[in-house]
Amino acid sequence: MKSRQLPKVIIYSDYLLAASETFIQAQVRALSQYQPVYVGSRRIPGLDLQGEEIHILNPRVNTWGKVRELSFKLTGFAPDFMKRLAALRPVLLHAHHGPNGLRALPIARELQIPLVVTFHGSDVTVTDLRYQKATLGFRHYLANKQKLKKSKSMFLAVSQFIRRKLVDQGFPEERVLVHYTGIDTNKFRPASTEAGPVMLFVGRLEQSKGAQFLIKAAAEVQNAMPEAELILIGDGTLRAELEKDAKQQLRRYRFLGVRTAEEVSEWMNRASVVCVPSVTRRSGEQEGFGMVCAEAQGVAKPVVAFDSGGISEIVANGSTGFLVPEKDWQALAERVLVLLKNPELRRKFGQTGRERVLKHFDLEHRTRLLEGIYADMLDGNSPQIVGKGHSAQPVGHASSF
Repeated sequence: MKSRQLPKVIIYSDYLLAASETFIQAQVRALSQYQPVYVGSRRIPGLDLQGEEIHILNPRVNTWGKVRELSFKLTGFAPDFMKRLAALRPVLLHAHHGPNGLRALPIARELQIPLVVTFHGSDVTVTDLRYQKATLGFRHYLANKQKLKKSKSMFLAVSQFIRRKLVDQGFPEERVLVHYTGIDTNKFRPASTEAGPVMLFVGRLEQSKGAQFLIKAAAEVQNAMPEAELILIGDGTLRAELEKDAKQQLRRYRFLGVRTAEEVSEWMNRASVVCVPSVTRRSGEQEGFGMVCAEAQGVAKPVVAFDSGGISEIVANGSTGFLVPEKDWQALAERVLVLLKNPELRRKFGQTGRERVLKHFDLEHRTRLLEGIYADMLDGNSPQIVGKGHSAQPVGHASSF
């Protein structure tokens, strides 16, 4: 007896897939009612997609390939590529990040399938390019996103914060739905191996992630608790500068570079507290959701974070962690010390955080809701009003729990 063929869904991202985009890969792997097919312009060094079905426009990244790629991004013209994708007989296209939604729009129109676009953060919050280097593709998106707004696409925001930004920018309110991506609560689960006071940072070493403020805070913590150590996981353009700052200011620290999700989970279990010092840049860039906060709470660790972007939808201040004003590194240090000196409070916050993640941010549950959104769109319904997608509505502000 033949197994049932699952309907195919195109997962579109221009570059497949950056090391920081584990949230896309995790969601794709959690799909059970649809068969995912990755589609993009090219492969890049990053996440391991071995065993996945992948179709790319520019496999060799040669001169002719770059010309075809540029033509497709600016005009949507790529007839051979479209024929290949049509042969897959996909039923729906899901693009991640706003610029990729605009690039995927010609594909959805050519194949006559619904388009879902998930907005994650900087694709919505960056509004002033005088203060942020932007690619040609992002500039093209900002100049042409009206085409996306006028399409019949469904727009998913990873937080209420991002939804408000989208609506403020003119995206149709009735087609902007909050859908939290969620985390793998089996991978990110409590297995504490804490052996000493450890402050953990996980994220890109870029301005918006605020590691520069955490180093100042960690120095303050170490003045009161010399045995405390700061661990930083991630990489980015500021790494050399941050390593120099750490050498000058800190007693105990380590930069571990990029790590797998499994290694991140292990380090979170070793940590005493996870610090998320994200800040708003002059360009407007802010944290869209704060996946690290959810992962930390998944392993039952307290979080101390700047109250930035969508983070307050995950971290319940005074219940699963502490939120302090952006860039106030002294307040950050103060709250970290409170937790380092109080193991019972850490345990209490961690337990409450785990319960909150299981209830609101579990990947399997969130992905079933996403598949409900897909099904509603394929039935010609509005996920905000009808059927399974309705339950994907926002959970409310974290401080209300």
